[in-house]
Formats: sequence, C-alpha cells, structure tokens
Amino acid sequence: DFYQPEAEPVGEAASMDLALATGRGPRPLADLEGRGPLVRDEDVVVFGFRDAAEAAVFGMQPLPPSLYAIDFDGVRAAGAATAAREAVDRLTGVPGPGYWIHLDVDVLDDVVMPAVDYRLPGGLSWAELEQVLHTALADERATGIDVTIFNPRLDPDGSIAARLAQCLNRGLSARTPVQG
Repeated sequence: DFYQPEAEPVGEAASMDLALATGRGPRPLADLEGRGPLVRDEDVVVFGFRDAAEAAVFGMQPLPPSLYAIDFDGVRAAGAATAAREAVDRLTGVPGPGYWIHLDVDVLDDVVMPAVDYRLPGGLSWAELEQVLHTALADERATGIDVTIFNPRLDPDGSIAARLAQCLNRGLSARTPVQG
C-alpha cells in the first residue's frame, strides 16, 4: 500500500503503510523520532499486487524501481510457489537478521475472500496462498507474520474466518519446531 495522504481516496493510513515505512509521506509519520525509514527499499518485496491501474487513477505514486515487486500477473505467470521462492531469494540475498511477512488477505480472489473492505476481482486462490505461505515461512529467516484487512463483520457465520485459519495453519506448518 503505497498511497500518499493527498492521493488516498478515503484518507486511511492502512493504504499508506508501505510508503510510510519506507520513508515516504508526511515527516511525522515517515520519519518517526528522526530515525529515518523503518524499512530500507532493498529489504522490501511487494508480492501479488493487482491494483496498479486503479491506484494510478487516484494519483498514488508508482512503486519506485528500488522496491522489488512481483505483480499478480507475474505471480500467475511464474506460478505461486516459484514466485514466492523468487521473493524469498530476494529477501535473503541482502544482509540482515531475517524478514517479516505482511499479509493483506485482500490478495485473495474476491470470490473466495469477500470479508474485506476493499474488494477487487482476481487474486490468489486459497491453494496459491498456501503455497506462498509455505514457501515464505519454510525459510528459517522468516521472523514473523501479521495478517490484516480481514473484516469479521463481513463474515457473519464465521466460515471465511475458518477457511482463513485453515490456510494459515497449512502455511505455518512449513515451520519445523526447533528440537531442544
């Protein structure tokens, strides 16, 4: 999510988080306590985005070339597991202690994930997301994951939440517990 405040259609910071974390946006938010960006561009992989055309209409700045991006068409062309492996290779190819996975569940196809506030046709299937998570989480340098965008009010019977939990469980099963 790379909107600038003046371009974000409804003014929510959730559409600006990557821009702010990489130091782009209003200084009080993009340079917390004068420490500079929270994340360096070379430590970012944007994976599976599919709203570039719509974002451009609203005036979102394009992703800079310094951010490594695999759009949805690239994921689909390579296959989810191969594209995820490419992303992990990119993240582990730079010095650092590891990488964090930020999952907006609106990366899923709108048909299987209607419990989001921002709906967009297309997207990953459950099986593809499981492949991506399995690949990304299997590497020991994966330090954590957060899951965002799910709106439980749009899932009154809890069936979508249950399916999401099942998908996350399968993806997280890639981690082998450390034997002590």
